[in-house]
Amino acid sequence: MSNPIKLGLVGIGRAGWGMHTNEIAGKEDKYQYVAACDLIPERVEMMVEKYGCKGYDNIDALIADPDVEIVAIATRSCDHFEHAAKALKAGKDVLIEKPIGLTLKQAEDLFAMANKPGTPKLYVRHNRRFESVFNEVLNTVNSGVLGNVYEINISQGSFQHRNDWQTISEFGGGQLLNWGPHIIDHSLRLLGSPIKNITGELKQVTAGGDCEDHVIIHFESEGGRTVNMCISGGMALKSCRTFEVFGDRGSMLCGYTGNEYDIKLRYINPEQKLDPVVSDPGTPGASFGASGTFAAAVELDWIEKEYKAPDQDLTVIWDYMYDSYRSGAEYPIKDSEALEVMYAVEQIRKGTKFDFHK
Repeated sequence: MSNPIKLGLVGIGRAGWGMHTNEIAGKEDKYQYVAACDLIPERVEMMVEKYGCKGYDNIDALIADPDVEIVAIATRSCDHFEHAAKALKAGKDVLIEKPIGLTLKQAEDLFAMANKPGTPKLYVRHNRRFESVFNEVLNTVNSGVLGNVYEINISQGSFQHRNDWQTISEFGGGQLLNWGPHIIDHSLRLLGSPIKNITGELKQVTAGGDCEDHVIIHFESEGGRTVNMCISGGMALKSCRTFEVFGDRGSMLCGYTGNEYDIKLRYINPEQKLDPVVSDPGTPGASFGASGTFAAAVELDWIEKEYKAPDQDLTVIWDYMYDSYRSGAEYPIKDSEALEVMYAVEQIRKGTKFDFHK
């Protein structure tokens, strides 16, 4: 017999209506909407009509509903902390959209109220953690076939004259809190060891409002690996997600074409053992080639592959949450990892001068 989690949705907009409701379609054995609230009556009516759930015009009434087990927070970024805190203080379990809050302190305060014995559960919806192309990159890096991976570049590009609330700082706008948590989470997972240093650059290029739409972050790890990430709404070319991975035995390139990712690999055969390179101070040959000038001093056995990234299912995050909630399984997004994302956001805000173009 199925035992669906009874959800109360707060915010029936692009995230709540456009993502949450679509993602649990087909998971009716695991989830059931029993309540929803929004400030716009027509949106509440949409949920009531579609799911037969109760409709509210304020979050307090929804939190007080005894049928609601998990409160799903899908409101504007500026409201995430207040709404999640209200639900947690009332003893309700919470699923929170990214960003967790506007500051590291807000994120820390939420986790102080949750995920400990006798406290409610707090699930962070970093669903991009489950992108197939990201996991293909992560698994390849961890496999060792590229050798010592010393640098990774990640780009999320588009060209937008964006003018919605996510361009206004009052509401928690800007790409650092929009796409930022997703790509920062990817960067931290690929970094391979704790952060040693973070530097960045924030610019406003084409968007309206008063926030950044161009973000560059440079992560340096204690292990020596660097990850450079870029999120931009001002890229007329390279308008897609790309990954570039460089190791001392090979490289990996991933680019989005059409509706799928093309992946290219070129690495030295793992069975080929290489002696340390010893430099010769003498005069090289009179022609270019394998003289130590521009080519390898030994012939390398290259392996080259090209393939498509596997199909992805970002809705798997709902399966993980269900298993955690109903069976006590470990939720794959740890509190410490979610806090580390907000720590990175905080460091960039503190140490970066914002270039406001107006």
